[in-house]
Amino acid sequence: MANHKSALKRIRSNEAKRLNNKYQHKTTRNAVRNLKASTDKKEAEGMFPTVASMLDKLAKNNVIHKNKAANLKSKLAKYVASL
Repeated sequence: MANHKSALKRIRSNEAKRLNNKYQHKTTRNAVRNLKASTDKKEAEGMFPTVASMLDKLAKNNVIHKNKAANLKSKLAKYVASL
């Protein structure tokens, strides 16, 4: 158990941040999955900037590594171009 008031506050804030990061990450993974499942080129081209932006935000906040975000964006761009 925490011994300081500030440690108790840190525990609360860490839990809130963890839940927010988890939500953002799951939402982004679902968006990536929906983009990969898309077979319509027009629809995929419309979704791609949104998904790329979501990945950039996760990388900026250190939820995922910046190289992972870059790799995912690259693969999705190739997929959209191949449709």
